[in-house]
Amino acid sequence: MPRPLPQKRLLRPALLIAGLLAMTALLSAAAFALAQYTASARLEAELRDRLTVTRHSVVTEIERFRYLPAVVGQDARVRALLAHPGNAAAVDAANAYLQTVRDLSGVDELYVTDAQGLTVAASNWNQPGSFLGHSYAFRPYFQGAMQDGAARYYAVGVTTGKPGYFLSARLGPASAPTGVAVVKVDMATLEGTWVRANEHVALADPDGVIFLSGPRNWKYRPLQPLAAPALERMLAERRYDGLDITAAVPLTGAITSDTREPLRIARAALEPDGWQIVVGLPSAPVLRSAWQVAGLAALAGLLASVGALIFWQRRQLIRLKLNQNVVLERRVAERTAELAHEIEERRRAEDELRQTHESLVHAAKLAVLGRMSAAIVHEVSQPLSALDNTLAAAELHLSRGDTGRVGNSLGSARGLLRRMQTMVRHLKTFGAKQKLTPPEPVDMAAVLAASAEILEPRLRELGVGLALPAPASLPPVSGNAVRLEQVATNLLLNAAEASAGAGPVTITAALDLHAPGLRLTIADRGPGIPEDMRERIMEPFFTTRVTGEGLGLGLSIVRTILEQTGGTLTFAPRPGGGTLTLVDLPLHQASASKAAR
Repeated sequence: MPRPLPQKRLLRPALLIAGLLAMTALLSAAAFALAQYTASARLEAELRDRLTVTRHSVVTEIERFRYLPAVVGQDARVRALLAHPGNAAAVDAANAYLQTVRDLSGVDELYVTDAQGLTVAASNWNQPGSFLGHSYAFRPYFQGAMQDGAARYYAVGVTTGKPGYFLSARLGPASAPTGVAVVKVDMATLEGTWVRANEHVALADPDGVIFLSGPRNWKYRPLQPLAAPALERMLAERRYDGLDITAAVPLTGAITSDTREPLRIARAALEPDGWQIVVGLPSAPVLRSAWQVAGLAALAGLLASVGALIFWQRRQLIRLKLNQNVVLERRVAERTAELAHEIEERRRAEDELRQTHESLVHAAKLAVLGRMSAAIVHEVSQPLSALDNTLAAAELHLSRGDTGRVGNSLGSARGLLRRMQTMVRHLKTFGAKQKLTPPEPVDMAAVLAASAEILEPRLRELGVGLALPAPASLPPVSGNAVRLEQVATNLLLNAAEASAGAGPVTITAALDLHAPGLRLTIADRGPGIPEDMRERIMEPFFTTRVTGEGLGLGLSIVRTILEQTGGTLTFAPRPGGGTLTLVDLPLHQASASKAAR
């Protein structure tokens, strides 16, 4: 029995595996931390780049119209209007001028107010929602322009309800201002660019309320809860007129996109308006990248660990093999001796088996020869009886001097001899493995006629008549004429011998088409076949006759011939007593195709 391994030897692999797994875990953790730090740094750098690009695009969008309010205020038509506010011609001229400047510059709207904030000219003077006649003295852009000379302000229009960026400039000297020129810039184009590009970018006012954003769920939401003074100021300025800013949920905590994806947020101030630029990027790729790197590190560690284990085990196996060489050599020698003894025993058993096999083959050959001899005796006995009767008839005719009938009898005897020769030649193939001749068309009416000729003396001796079917144009069957004649002879003779004890009777043979071929029906008046013998009646050497009167091979030979030709043999009780022998034969192929057409 193998000796148990020492405890130290079992402990070493466990400690080695535990150490390798610990090193792999540490390597994976370090790789995760390093990958997360690197990915976060890249994300922060990308956020800074986005802030720079966004600041540049916003400033560019605004600064291109910075000059326009002051330029508009220098036009003579605007000055004439402010000098004569009630002059209808001056109003029309100023309106037409502002409309032309709007169309050429691409701004949303332009308008001019007097020193009290009342609009006296506007580019939308002839449109619904015109600014004419509306006072905007409450707006910070008006107040800032009157105080500082210029101002800027983003708000939702109280007249049109459309948001925009308002740029204003004071007209006239600071000591005696005559009015304010205002340009409204629509920044929806910039916002639409962010939306189409799926950018997580937003602009927030000085109080932290987002007024432009790429994500839909950010707009008009504060970055933090709004204080009461800020809310009061927004309401007084009507900055987001028509919007309930107080009900907006602040964007605090984890900020997500429209698809609820977590975002890393970066902010930057945008002066001089005091705005905030908010830029977000998905943070999931950072963790995903870190986990991927950690997984690769773990895989590399595991592969290295497996390699180390394999190397260690290989060394252990080499050591064990070196220690066990002596034991193995001894066991090989012992096993070699055992194998030599087993080989000798097996050779002796094979010789005995070969001799037994040869004896069995010889016995099988003898059995086949015996069965063939019995079959030949059985099949030839019928035409021999007919030949004996024919020769006896020839002697009788010769004694009477009837030479004509003697010649007929001798011719019939020669025909019986030739038929016996053919029959014996075909019987030799029974039980042998050989190729069968190709099937040929066979006329079953002629086969029945030939069988009746062979059986005529025997039927006369038994006192049994035979009724054959009337000639009819039936298609030929597929098979061999001589073999089918053996089938018919055997079956007709069986029917005659079964009916012999019932007095002078007649057995009938009928041919008719029966799907899918031709059926031969032989009806006898015998006692019938008992139920318990129907399964054994076609077994070789089984017979119900008195010993010496039959060999029990007739039905076995019939079944063999029918199986070779594709036919079947069945028995059924005859109404009124007796047995119906049913033989189904396939039609010849050419005849079958014609019948089908």
